[in-house]
Amino acid sequence: MEFDASLPFYKSNAKKIDEINRELGDKKTLVVIPTYNEAQNIQLICQAVFDLKIRGLSVLVVDDNSPDGTADRVRQLQKSNSNIELIVREEKLGLGSAYVRGFEFAIERKFDYIFEMDADFSHDPREIPSFLLAIQENDLVIGSRYIQGVNVINWPLSRLMLSYFANVYTRLITGMPIQDSTSGYKCFRRNVLEAINLDKITADGYAFQIEMDFKAWKLGFKLKEIPIIFVDRFIGQSKMSKKIVREAAWVVWKLKFLSLLRKIE
Repeated sequence: MEFDASLPFYKSNAKKIDEINRELGDKKTLVVIPTYNEAQNIQLICQAVFDLKIRGLSVLVVDDNSPDGTADRVRQLQKSNSNIELIVREEKLGLGSAYVRGFEFAIERKFDYIFEMDADFSHDPREIPSFLLAIQENDLVIGSRYIQGVNVINWPLSRLMLSYFANVYTRLITGMPIQDSTSGYKCFRRNVLEAINLDKITADGYAFQIEMDFKAWKLGFKLKEIPIIFVDRFIGQSKMSKKIVREAAWVVWKLKFLSLLRKIE
């Protein structure tokens, strides 16, 4: 799989990308990609991101010491692309803490816009321009699978129902006006991440996504959902587990109570 400027997407969206580059000016964008055993995907996903030709765009890979050599693949890519950054952690510590580490890096380096994105192409990199247009008038842009019907491909019905009703459950408990609060494809302005106390973020998986959305909403930031199509991975293994589902179920109550006590930070 390759994404290059000869593809119809890039020809038909050349004006949009030109518009984005004018809007961005000297602003910097960081795409944070957590990895664990993504050696088969990482080169392709980085290529797809950079083929967009968006000004000031960098990629940060946060790898949990993958035994398949993911970090080594990234080091090879760095030899020909100075806009690829790599953080290797000592062990598998989870998705939420990987994103937090990436957010800390983004704040330290003063990136203006910060993306969350999976390495396995379930999040289409070609949607990045739509996020960047939307973030110009918003603080957090969420790629939603459910804002225009159900846009999920290759999931079994059981997992689709679990995801859909987890979002219904989250809305009912928290009151948060988001159709897809468990989405992992999103873009933050840096000031949102600076306002959230990242040291207090302990959730992982679905729960991490809910917690970040909820805290941004409660802190008064402007959230917007844009439609995406989610395609389940073709290469590698899913990281979903029962533990992740259980954590999400109780985190919404934790957030609700903290909100009632006015202890959201």
